[in-house]
Order: sequence, then C-alpha cells, then structure tokens
Amino acid sequence: MSAGRSALVTGASRGIGRGIALALAAQGWKLTVVARDPDRLAAAFDGVGGSRIDRIAVDLAAPDAADAVVSAYAEKNSSLDALILAAGVGSAAPLDGYPIGRFDKQFALNTRAPFVLVSQLLPLLRSASGGARVIALASIAGVHAEASLGVYGASKAALLALCRAVNAEESARGVTATAIAPGYVDTDMSAYVHDTVPPGTMIPVDDVVRTVTAVLELSPRSVIDEIVMRRASAVGHRP
Repeated sequence: MSAGRSALVTGASRGIGRGIALALAAQGWKLTVVARDPDRLAAAFDGVGGSRIDRIAVDLAAPDAADAVVSAYAEKNSSLDALILAAGVGSAAPLDGYPIGRFDKQFALNTRAPFVLVSQLLPLLRSASGGARVIALASIAGVHAEASLGVYGASKAALLALCRAVNAEESARGVTATAIAPGYVDTDMSAYVHDTVPPGTMIPVDDVVRTVTAVLELSPRSVIDEIVMRRASAVGHRP
C-alpha cells in the first residue's frame, strides 16, 4: 500500500523525525529527509535501504530555508503524499524577561517554517492520487500550559491551529492534517528534565511513530484535527 508514495520529513536526523522516516523507509516510501546538520543527516540514513532517500541539509529557522526545501523537492517530484513536520526547538524560561532571541528562534522553526512548507507545497499535496496528509509534531504544552514553556507552547499551539485550517480549507480536495501533541517523549530534547521526569516515565518514540503511521493509512474521508498523547504517570494534564 505504501510503495510509490512520497513523504517529506523535517527534523529527520534524530528523535521522532528520524523514527518516522525510518519507519516509512521500511514500508517502501520515497523519502525526502530534511535536517540542519549534513553529517548527522547522512549518518542517520547510512545503509538504510528499501526506498529512495533524498537528503536536504538546511537550517529551517533561516528566513529562506523553507522556500529552498520546496524548490529542491519540486525539482524531483510532481506530487507529495505526506508532509511530516517534525523539526522543532524548545527553550524553557519564565515569561518575565524572556530573551527575545529565543522567542524568535522558536517561532521561526516551530511555526513559520511549517507554515511556509504547507502553504507552498499545497499544489503538490493536492496532486497526490489517494489523498495527502500533513502531520505536525506539536506538543501537549500547546494544549495545556506549563510554567516556563509559555513561548514553546505558543509556537506549538500555532501548529494545532494550522492543521485545523488545512482541514477547513483543503479536506474537500483530499488534503487533511493532524497535529500530534505528546507530553514528554524520551528523546535528547527532553533530557533537561530527567531529574524531575525520569526517562522511564516518558512516552517512547516508537509510540509516536506508530501513531503517525496509523494516521497515514486513513482514507482522505477521515479527518483528525489533533491527537493529544499524555504520559501515563502524568498528574492531570501536565506534559
């Protein structure tokens, strides 16, 4: 069922993005993987067979980076079956005196780049023969506020709104979007809270990957705006 389908995956060199890309490669998807570090991106997929893998090394926080990804993808492909937006960055600090540079970095990578990719790739998504999916890796912090993650949560909440907008405007044309909003996932990005949130209580990367691949198998007649994944040990709705 996956043979011949194409996916573009951002944040593909590590963590959730790499897990998703490897799962799709194993299913025979044609992949375009995007990450900032060319060496890490090459190492992440060295020896991975089963599908064609094109690599684009670019910092999506840069102003023209998303446009460059669209151009590079369009040069080799005439349609797009899945756009996986897994690139992201977080910076924890109280709102009082929050450094504006950190604010700008998070919104550039977590919000602006996904918007540009979705907006400019819509023609190729509409051309997918069996419908197309946009899947954005958001965060439970974009649904339920946590102290010191206000800016990160705001940047991720925008992804939930973007996915709802895609569904409102494009689902009748076969393009649907889902935001996945997990609590702490066991990746290096969450290492800074290991003293209060042990890795063994975090959501496994594989659980997020399985959720994404399951959504990709749905027909375009079904729309899921967002999926919130809470840690089993979390109190209430804490991330």
